[in-house]
Amino acid sequence: MKLPKRFITHLAITGVALSVTACSMMGPQKPDWQEDKEYRVTILHTNDHHGRFWQNSKGEYGMAARKTLIDNIREEVALDDGNSLLLSGGDINTGVPESDLQDAEPDFRGMNMLKYDAMALGNHEFDNPLSVLKKQKEWAGFPFLSANILDAKTGKPLFEAYKIFQVNDLKIAVMGLTTDDTAKLGNPEFLEGIRIESPIKVAQKLVPELRKKADIIIAVTHMGHYQDGNHGGNAPGDVALARAVPGIDVVVGGHSQNPLFQPDEQNGTLILQAHEWGKYVGRLDFVYKNGAIVWSEYQLIPVNLKKKVKDAEGNSVRVFIEDEIAQDPTMLEMLSPYQEKGQSELNVEIGFSTDDFIGERSVVRNQETNLGNLISVAMKEKVNADIGVMNSGGIRDNLEKGIVTYKSVLKVQPFGNMVSYVDFSATELTDYLTAAAAKQAGTGAFAQFDGVSLMLKDGKATNIMVNGKALNPSKTYRIAMNNYTASGGDGYPKIVGHPNYVNSGYVDADVLVEYIQKHSPLDGAKFAPTGAVKR
Repeated sequence: MKLPKRFITHLAITGVALSVTACSMMGPQKPDWQEDKEYRVTILHTNDHHGRFWQNSKGEYGMAARKTLIDNIREEVALDDGNSLLLSGGDINTGVPESDLQDAEPDFRGMNMLKYDAMALGNHEFDNPLSVLKKQKEWAGFPFLSANILDAKTGKPLFEAYKIFQVNDLKIAVMGLTTDDTAKLGNPEFLEGIRIESPIKVAQKLVPELRKKADIIIAVTHMGHYQDGNHGGNAPGDVALARAVPGIDVVVGGHSQNPLFQPDEQNGTLILQAHEWGKYVGRLDFVYKNGAIVWSEYQLIPVNLKKKVKDAEGNSVRVFIEDEIAQDPTMLEMLSPYQEKGQSELNVEIGFSTDDFIGERSVVRNQETNLGNLISVAMKEKVNADIGVMNSGGIRDNLEKGIVTYKSVLKVQPFGNMVSYVDFSATELTDYLTAAAAKQAGTGAFAQFDGVSLMLKDGKATNIMVNGKALNPSKTYRIAMNNYTASGGDGYPKIVGHPNYVNSGYVDADVLVEYIQKHSPLDGAKFAPTGAVKR
């Protein structure tokens, strides 16, 4: 199906122009813009890059093609007497082993070459120690923004709350906001000394201040777009932000990783998001005149994305959705050594699978899967536990049928968490399983189990069976999990202070590699869903 082209909104006759005009009355005392002059501005944006600095095996996306595209757009905009800003909705880290093993250095150096102007801090920026994040900022060379992630000691933003750009005669304030779910999604061990406040409450105070300093306000966020504001078990996202905080002209978003082919207009604010991995570059063109945005046009531009079609012989082949974008040679030259280094370390065969193991986000966060069971079994076996529990947000990819490499395992478990365990009394185990089994479907907290079955009745785990036997009130049970959830990640009970808690020191991906090597070929039927939790 042909992707939608440009979405056109003539804002002069909508609530957006009224909102901007009203807010502009509170704007700079002496605006620099000239009366009746039209100012053309283009906002380019990406989000949720997750380590995809290199094109995939099908030749899709990649930072080299992205550079060619963005360079061409910038040239086009400049020739039309316009100006542009390039923004990111965050989550540069975590997702592809070649990047993860190198602390996303190729990604941030690539963004430096692309001349990003600013990015929002995403929750995955806290998958590493703060020292790594500071090093990444040096590689990037542009502002990392978040007004609501604070240094706990000083109460000031950990990096910068906002940045004001002088764009021709216009002052454009770019404010960063990060989901308050970061407190449970980020690695708790790396969040010590950091305070995370509600981005909406912070914005309610900050936006009126920025209106006194700037003509246009853009919120670059990592909060998620949820249709009609229905965020479920997630923290409130961009729709809730726009509804609660008047005066934001544009939200450049991320986190939920969904493409918005048309802006979602809420309370006079245009909400944008460009899917994930650099698959698209979002482009918003607008005209600012006499204190208001009077016209805008939007599109998501695919970066060498392909679709399947039938050729003349009836064979299924992949073709470009739009014209192929050449890869920029200077970007390729810079990135190639990183890719080669990563490939040499990762393309090591460790086993074979006779079935696909399902870790796709939309599936594993909603139901029990064979991959969730496999990971839980591997953790359980490594530390001689009775039960294994895995949060679905820590499962990031499918494990495909055929040859299994170290790389494919790291794509499934990229976070470098440690397998941990605790010995619980039957009462403690019941309380823990109650909390884990109640995690909401559709969120990363949703639990995958092995070695246990139960019924969740009136919010409490009942009919608990451990490896086919009824729970014994006088027995102690060992339960395995990763140190992320043991530290309270994803809102799980914090058990690191329990006297029986042990961090094994074994990296979760290495534990899965070892299990696959020992049990290859993997038979999917042995890990098929059994309905561990009944509701």
